Amino acid sequence: MQIPAHSVCTAIRDDIVAGVYERGSRLTEELLARRYGVSRVPVREALRTLEAEGFVVTRRHAGACVAEPTEQEAADVLEIRMLLEPLGAARAAQRRTEAHLKVLRGLVRLGQERARRGHSEDLRSLGGWFHETLAQASGSPGLTSLLTQLRHKIAWMYTVETPAHPVEAWAEHGAIVDAVARGDAERARSLTTLHTERSTVAHRLRFPDRGDRVRGSQHAVNTVSPRH
Repeated sequence: MQIPAHSVCTAIRDDIVAGVYERGSRLTEELLARRYGVSRVPVREALRTLEAEGFVVTRRHAGACVAEPTEQEAADVLEIRMLLEPLGAARAAQRRTEAHLKVLRGLVRLGQERARRGHSEDLRSLGGWFHETLAQASGSPGLTSLLTQLRHKIAWMYTVETPAHPVEAWAEHGAIVDAVARGDAERARSLTTLHTERSTVAHRLRFPDRGDRVRGSQHAVNTVSPRH
């Protein structure tokens, strides 16, 4: 069975974000093809996509390597997110479907319940699903794709501390959904701007570990679960 290049791309990207490949380490087509059980053709295509996304760079005499973003580049990623997420929320207020609202409200209920119980790990994944769904509700595939890439990069570049007041954070999520449900684009935009500014404070830049260049991966292309 031929594995499509986008599945290989997802697998490599996920492993870069997870730290399986250290920043600056080489990514040879032969090694990647063997690791993921594919030919070199989809690997080559995947590396081109990842280079366009900023996860990979091509260096003279070294070939493809994991990128090493600077602190300024990392700061830029957060700033871009602070501009685009409010735009996505405003568009969601104008374009969302009832199905989007149902999912968003369900996530808010779960988030508020987990926040009251202090389940921080659940909150992290629920928050990711919330923002992914809000982006999809914008009805703009291009914007949704950009926001998804930003979330991958932020997960790669930063660790995020648990919010000091998770109940308040999920109350903010609920207010955003209420504005989206009413079709109030400006309120959805302003609430999301405030929420994004507050959450940015909890981000701490990751610094590359100069230990082993590549750690073992448990990632098999055939079993990649689509998260984007």
